[in-house]
Amino acid sequence: MSRRVVAVLALSLLPALAAVAETLSPDQLLQRIRSERAAEASAMQQREQAFLAKRSEQAQLLVSARSALNAQKAESERLKAEFDRQEAELAEQEKLLAQRVGHLGELFGVVRQSAGDVAGQWQDSLLNAQYPERLKRLKALAESRSLPSADDLDSYWMLLLEDLAASGRIERVTLPVVNADGSRQEQQVLRVGTFGAYGEDAFLRYDADAGQLVAPPRQPSGLGQVEDYLSSTEALATLPVDPSRGSLLAQLQQQPTLWDRLQQGGLVGWVIVVLGGLGLLLALWRMVYLARVGSGVKAQMHDLSAPRDDNPLGRVIGVLGAKPQLADLETLELKLDEAILQETPPLEKGQGLLKLLAAVAPLLGLLGTVTGMIVTFQAITQSGGGDSRLMADGISQALVTTVLGLVVAIPLLFLHSLLASRSKGLIQVLEQQSAGLIALHLSGASRRD
Repeated sequence: MSRRVVAVLALSLLPALAAVAETLSPDQLLQRIRSERAAEASAMQQREQAFLAKRSEQAQLLVSARSALNAQKAESERLKAEFDRQEAELAEQEKLLAQRVGHLGELFGVVRQSAGDVAGQWQDSLLNAQYPERLKRLKALAESRSLPSADDLDSYWMLLLEDLAASGRIERVTLPVVNADGSRQEQQVLRVGTFGAYGEDAFLRYDADAGQLVAPPRQPSGLGQVEDYLSSTEALATLPVDPSRGSLLAQLQQQPTLWDRLQQGGLVGWVIVVLGGLGLLLALWRMVYLARVGSGVKAQMHDLSAPRDDNPLGRVIGVLGAKPQLADLETLELKLDEAILQETPPLEKGQGLLKLLAAVAPLLGLLGTVTGMIVTFQAITQSGGGDSRLMADGISQALVTTVLGLVVAIPLLFLHSLLASRSKGLIQVLEQQSAGLIALHLSGASRRD
C-alpha cells in the first residue's frame, strides 16, 4: 500500500479517533489504531488483487469488441458494395424496360388518365346505384403506380362496354331507396338508362355523396304516366324523362315555397299580407251586401205601389206615403233627395278604406325595398361583396316586398272599382225611380185640378 493511501486513511480516521480518544488511554488508542490500520491494509490489498485479476478479463473483452467492430465494418462495406451493384443493375433494367416498352409507356399513361376522367364523369351516374363497385375499379386503375396488366386493360374495356349497354336499357331492379322521411328500404325501381329512376310512388335521384337513391320530398307531376307505362302493353308508351340526369329534380328541391317567400319579406311583408287580407275580406263583405241590396231593389221595382223597409228603394218610396199630399214640386224633390242622401252612405261604406289599402300597399312595398337594400349594403360593408349569399336576405326582402305590394294593390284597385260601380248603379236606380215618382205624382195632381 502506498504512503499516500495510508495518509488518506489516517485523515479519514481522525474524527473517529478524536471521539474515541476521549474514553481510551493513549496505549489503548495506539493499539486500536494499529489494529484498524492492519485491517485496512489487508482490505486494500485484497481489492488490489481483485482488480489485477479482472484486468486480463477486461483486456480480453476489449479485444472481442474490436474484433466485432471490424467485422461490422467489413459487413457494411460489403452491403454498400452490394447496394451500389444492385442500384447500377436497377438502372440498367429500367433503361432496358424503357427500351422494350417504347410507346406503351405513353399508352399506359393515357389509360390511367382516361380512367380518371371516366371516374369523374361517372361520379353522379345513376348506374352507380346498381353497380357500386365500378368506381372503385376505375379509381384503382387511375391511381395505380405500376404498369397496368393485360387483365386490367381488359377489365377497363369491359367496364366501358357494360356502361354503354346499361345506358340503353330500361329495366326493373330491386335497390335500396332512402325515402323522404329518412327511412331506408328495398324497392322495385324502374331505371331508364342513365336519365331517370322511378320508385314505387316517387321520382328518384342519385345522391353521389351517400352513394344511393333518394326520394326527394318535392315531387314533380307526371308520376301517373309512369304507372301507365308499367301497365301498358303497347310497343310504344310515354314516359317522363329528366334530360339533365337529376339536375332538374335537385333544383326543384331548392325552389322556395309560398311560405318561404312570405318569410323572406320580413316584417314589412307580413304587414302587407295582413292589409291585403283585410282589404279582401272587406271587399267580399261589401260585394255580398250590395248583391243583397240589389236583389231587394229589383224585387221592389216590380211592385212600386207597396214599399217595403228591407231595401233602399222601398224606404225612398215610403217617404211620400201611399197618398202624398205634396203638390209643391220643390218640396217633393227635397224630400226625395234627403231620402236618397240617407241611403247613399250605407251603399258606399268601406270604399274609402279599400281605396286607402290599395294605395298604401305599394308604398309599404317600396318601404320594404328600401329596408332590404339597407340590409344588403350593411352586408357588403361588413364582409365585402365577394359572397353573394350574405346579401341574399336583403335582396330577397327588397324584391319580395315589392311584389307583395303590387300583388295586394292591383286586386284591391279592381275590387274598389267594382264596388264603386255597383253602388253608383244602385244610387242611379234610386234617383231614376224618385224622378219617375215625382213625375207620376205631379201628373196625378194636375188631373185632380
